[in-house]
Parts: sequence; C-alpha cells; structure tokens
Amino acid sequence: MQHIDEEMSAIKRGANELLLESELSERLRSGRPLRVKAGFDPTAPDLHLGHTVLINKLRQFQDLGHHVLFLIGDFTGMIGDPSGKNATRPALTREQIAHNAETYRSQIFKILDPDRTEICFNSSWMGELGASDMIRLASMQTVARMLERDDFAKRYAANQPISIHEFLYPLCQGYDSVVLKSDVELGGTDQRFNLLMGRELQKRFGQAPQCVLMMPLLEGLDGVNKMSKSLGNYIGIDEPAGEIFGKVMSVSDELMWRYYDLLSLRPVQALDALREQAAGGRNPRDIKLELAHELVARFHGAPAADAAQEEFLARFQKGAMPDDMPAVALALPEDGIPIANLLKEAGLVASTSEGLRMIGQGAVRLDGQRVEDKALVLCGEGEIVAQVGKRRWCRVCLGRS
Repeated sequence: MQHIDEEMSAIKRGANELLLESELSERLRSGRPLRVKAGFDPTAPDLHLGHTVLINKLRQFQDLGHHVLFLIGDFTGMIGDPSGKNATRPALTREQIAHNAETYRSQIFKILDPDRTEICFNSSWMGELGASDMIRLASMQTVARMLERDDFAKRYAANQPISIHEFLYPLCQGYDSVVLKSDVELGGTDQRFNLLMGRELQKRFGQAPQCVLMMPLLEGLDGVNKMSKSLGNYIGIDEPAGEIFGKVMSVSDELMWRYYDLLSLRPVQALDALREQAAGGRNPRDIKLELAHELVARFHGAPAADAAQEEFLARFQKGAMPDDMPAVALALPEDGIPIANLLKEAGLVASTSEGLRMIGQGAVRLDGQRVEDKALVLCGEGEIVAQVGKRRWCRVCLGRS
C-alpha cells in the first residue's frame, strides 16, 4: 500500500486536478502497466517549455513503469482546438500539419524514453471513419452539452460564430481515447471538457473510463499569457542553448518559482531548500542560474549548459545588464514593426517621437548594437534585447499574431 501511496504522490505532484483518484489507485493496484495518453496538435512547428509540462509528467509515468501514448493530432490539428478561443481557428493544410508533426517526433525523445513510448497519429483511424461513422459519433452528444463548454457558451452569448466542425473536435479527441484504450489522459486545465469527453465516449463503447490528470498552464515570458508561439512569449526546446539560457534568465523572480514548480525535475525537498535560501537572502539571480542550467542541460547536455552559463555571465552580468530586466511579447505585423513603435510598445519611451529622438542621440541599442537608422523596420520573429540610454532595458519577444 505504501508503494501505491508513493506512486500516487509522484503522479499528483504539480497537477491541478485528478479525476478520479480512487479509480487511478485501483488501476495502479492491478500491477499492470497503464496506458497513458497525451495529445498534441501540431499547429505550429517545434515544442516549447509549455508543452513539456505534460511531457515531463509523461516521463514520470514511464519512470514508474507505465506505457506512454504520445498522440500527434495530425487529423484534429486540421480542425483546430477551440479551447479557450473566442474565434474559430484558421484551418491548416495537410502539408503544414505533416511538417510540424515531424518536428514533434524528432524532439520528444529529449525527454521521453523511446522504449516506453508509442507515437500515434490520429489520422490513421479518424481518416478511416466514413460519413455514417462520423454521424454516429456526433449522435452521442447534444448541442446543449456542447454549449456547457465555457468558451462555446461565451461565444454563443456574444453572438460570435461557432462553426459546426468545432463541435466535432471534443468528439474526435474523446474517440482517440476509445481507439487507444487509454487508462489515463493528460491535458492542460483548458482541456477539461475534452478530457471528460473521453471518459463519456469510453463508457458508450463499453470501456472502463479513463482517469484524467489536468496540469496547470505555463505562463510565457510575459508572465501573463499562456506560453504560445503565436504570442512570441515562448522558449523552444530546440532553440540554441544560449537562447534558452538567456530567455530563462529574463523571467521575473516571481515567475521563476512557477517555472521551478512546473518544469524542474528536482525533488520537492530540493525546491523547498531553494525557497528557504531565497528567504535567507540568497540572490534570486543565482537561483535562476540553477534553473536555466538545469533546463539547458536537459535539452542540450551538461557541457552545453556550462558553456551557456559562462557566455551569459560574460555578456550580461559583466556588461551590467540588469538581472530583473522586464520582458514583453509583441505581435509582429505582416509588414514588420518600425523601431520607434517597438520602443514605445515595449514601454521604453513615452512616444514614437521620443524614440526617434533617442535614436538620433545614439542612445538606442538592439542586442548591444547601436541603432542609427530611424527608418529601421523589424520583420523577423524571435527575441531581442532593446536598450534606451543606460537604465532602460527590455527583452522583446516578437511573434506573428
């Protein structure tokens, strides 16, 4: 019994909600490896740290002896998950989905054990469903039930359009659980409705309903919004070691603890010790250095993490760049963003005219390089460090809206 209690404690670490704990405990007592599922729609290339909140939990299940079903939603990705959205997602082509899915396949084994991982593509069964099968699946839920979803209900009340195909998304995700016979499904807190749909459909198909483990959503570099490539506030796990290190160091001291709780693989006791050190006066910057080193080492190895830390200290600390530099995520228009607008939106100047004046005075730098062209327009996605004068700094993440 103690073994089961310890396993349950490890599984629940960092989780927001577990449904139902009694059912999971019973399945663990059976002694058989559980089939643990998590789905990822490849709507953008590359995985970021927000994805790894779930993937780390999958790895914990593997370490406990269970079998992971890493589901790439190449079919559902063409629908677009409406969770948390106030508008219909734009449809992606098969070619876009296939390209993005390949990047996921190549990156997940930075974390997961290949011997205990089964990669699945839901197009392999959803693509085989005929019209009559899809109608049968749709008949298992009502419009009223779908409108219980918070995002659908809000859009309906606001007379915002809801496309019929969006109602199919939770059904398809739930049907994935039926096909895969999953014992446990992981998802973010914004996935509650979809995850519970899996339980309902499994009952309809005569299966024992899966347990549902919901993990918190990881805030991005701005400390406000969910980490997202579209918002430009992300840290990609395939980014260069130095980029990952620098981005982690840019997060606020408060957000640092959130990252420790959701991303670190250290024992809980070790995190408690770090908090005690901070309360005792240890510089949060030094604690953040440990986090950045841990994350870089996970994706690039310890030597790369050592080199990234040395480079960071040489470039930033010795260059008097502030440790608590703010970070903002800005939407990048199709035709780019003028430098003066960037400075204003980043809060570094009060107006574009002040921005132009500071450029003229040679007081503006991007990534350490003085800006001399007042007509400069930035068109590329990514992160830059903007500086105005000697005291105003900001790490700016540019991404397509």
